[in-house]
Amino acid sequence: MVINSSGEPSLLAIAVGNTRTSWAMFRGRESQPPGAEPNAGAGAALAGVVEEANPGLVALASVNGPVADALAASLAESGFQVLRLGRDVAPPLRHSLEDASTLGIDRALNAVAAFDLVGAACAIIDAGTAITVDFIDGEGTFHGGGIAPGVNMMLRALHDHTAALPLVSFEAQEPSRGPFGKDTRHAMQLGAAAAARGLVRDLVERYAEAYEAYPRVIATGGDAAPLFDDDGLVERIIPELQLIGIQRTIERALTDRGAE
Repeated sequence: MVINSSGEPSLLAIAVGNTRTSWAMFRGRESQPPGAEPNAGAGAALAGVVEEANPGLVALASVNGPVADALAASLAESGFQVLRLGRDVAPPLRHSLEDASTLGIDRALNAVAAFDLVGAACAIIDAGTAITVDFIDGEGTFHGGGIAPGVNMMLRALHDHTAALPLVSFEAQEPSRGPFGKDTRHAMQLGAAAAARGLVRDLVERYAEAYEAYPRVIATGGDAAPLFDDDGLVERIIPELQLIGIQRTIERALTDRGAE
């Protein structure tokens, strides 16, 4: 195991999503800038990362089983034991859910990280393939949230279920073009972005009403920046939020193991 100067193991945290894989090297709570690749290229990219960094621990969280299984097998062949979040190590998260078995590991880890970073009630937006908006209260209890299509899923649905609308990928639009879609592609982009921002604002306001206080609002995910960079609702955009949640979970597990 590789140990840093403070006696903490180095950790490669990996998060496998529906369409892309992200990772970061941690030494204690300090991390190098995260990397990310589409799932198809993640194996080759991570092979280079582990060869260069030689991490003491590797921890992997996934909402895409086949991709995660292949990555874990490849890392095991290279001599690394891979801890699977949700299987080998459970996130330290209290909840009020009726059925916690349905909670995605990505949402749980985002909540762990957000509460650790903010220390107060949070609404956590994850804008990726899907958009999730979750709530964790000021005592660190996770109450659940809402799940909706991501902007690219919305745009694909418009193409798939109409005869004439083109297939477009989401991109932030220049404000100088104004609020009126000047052609079909522009109108689709504006509509998908407005739908995403509107559903987020509606859910956050519902959470605030139920909690009787307005939460801090944190965003993550590949589409967070183009959607929320200029949105006053969102306090912080943290692309590596799930990776931080992996680090905090492993840190807690090692602390608990040391106390036994």
